[in-house]
Amino acid sequence: MTAGKTFIAVDLGAGSGRVIAATTDLSTLTLEEVHRFDNPGTDLPGGSFWNVIGLYREILEGLRRAVARHGDAIVSIGIDTWACDFGLIEKGGELLGMPHQYRDARFEGMAEAMHAILPESEIYARTGIKTNFYNSSLHLLAELRKNSPALANADNLLFIPDLLAYWLTGRQAVERTNASTSQLLDAATGEWAREVIQALGLPEKIFGKVVAPGTVLGPVREEVAAFIGRAGIPVVASASHDTAAAVAGIPMEGSEKLWLSSGTWSIMGVETDRPITSAEALGYGFCNELGVDNTVRFLKNIGGLWLIQECKRQWELDGEKLTYAEMASLANEAESFTAFIDPDDAVFASPGEMPAKIRAWCEKSGQAVPQDKGQVLRVATESLALKYRVVYERIRELTGSSYSRLNAGGGGIQNELLSQATADALGIEVVAGPVEATSCGNVITQMVGTGELPDFKAGRDLIRRSFEFRTFVPGNQAAWQAAYVRFRELLAVV
Repeated sequence: MTAGKTFIAVDLGAGSGRVIAATTDLSTLTLEEVHRFDNPGTDLPGGSFWNVIGLYREILEGLRRAVARHGDAIVSIGIDTWACDFGLIEKGGELLGMPHQYRDARFEGMAEAMHAILPESEIYARTGIKTNFYNSSLHLLAELRKNSPALANADNLLFIPDLLAYWLTGRQAVERTNASTSQLLDAATGEWAREVIQALGLPEKIFGKVVAPGTVLGPVREEVAAFIGRAGIPVVASASHDTAAAVAGIPMEGSEKLWLSSGTWSIMGVETDRPITSAEALGYGFCNELGVDNTVRFLKNIGGLWLIQECKRQWELDGEKLTYAEMASLANEAESFTAFIDPDDAVFASPGEMPAKIRAWCEKSGQAVPQDKGQVLRVATESLALKYRVVYERIRELTGSSYSRLNAGGGGIQNELLSQATADALGIEVVAGPVEATSCGNVITQMVGTGELPDFKAGRDLIRRSFEFRTFVPGNQAAWQAAYVRFRELLAVV
């Protein structure tokens, strides 16, 4: 057994999942991965689905291993996952069918159908969420339009982390941060946007109690306790949307609430007290998702390290295996500012042939075509940093605030070239850390919910004391400003 108290963070992504044991003496925090597993989606007759029962079994196995190692030191369990996907529960508590994946084709045509009922501007004014193909609103509307038996017989809707927590505890509740991504929650009140739900004709009864992040749902069920080897462990409705958890896990101070969650995909935003639902915010594609401690995450999704990861995968398929360190060295040695791409162009969203796609984009836009691997990587890296600058300038415009620091967390901060390029492009320092921001945010939400910490400030202070942070200072401002002007002209940014 280990000294101190241990909190279990279940962190599920769209490709894999982990069970993390976080041990603390309230002075520092250490993380230990006790179980890792795949989370592959499956195409079946009727659509694309998640193997949510398989995920639950893997979680139970992870909890069993955590109990074997940490025993009575375990204080609580919390779950975070991707957003928007849901299960439908009938009156007796049974899941009605397997949950669809957010990329399932049922969303096609639903945005147009929804906007014919309610203009997007009206939905945005209430929910703070721009219409995207993955929104729960569209997928529920699709189920309604096809007279889905599951929707017709449902008594409750639970998002993926809520469903898994229900199976662990027997309590059904909807955690607010994940629900806020659905385009069906009121961004100002944190409760269901009943007017939107009614207008779309969705069954109101399935939208049950919404709870705040940090709510203790109850102890694990007897059957769960028998399997994992310990009874009475409470499950906390943590910051159950992984981005909400990541932002909670990035230490920020005072008014410096500009943040970047950096990984396969990047999300940049600012932590605010209230939603921003202006026409300009909608036009720029920003969303208002709810965070911990009654905050709003005003944010924009941006392309991320997907570009570089896909280059690595393609080169491996072509017979050349490169480590990320070797790729970073190649990019560092390449010439700067030879060409740019738009990381958010739809052509880069799908997997496969990423180096060829980057070269083709450069050629089509009349730029120098990167030839070697280092140049391809340099183009991708600098383009990401410059796209961050576009979003940063729009955040300044929409919030009316200035910032001297970007707080960055997530696995992407390990790419030092990108972190430095981000500081250079934005012209402000980048404070990078922690790498495990999502697990850290999950854990401190549990700690506040169980009374082990007084508030989230104390939780962020604990994270700051526990992990390595690096500061990247901007340099070469004239060259980066000239590159930014070229980049905006190239992308016709207005």
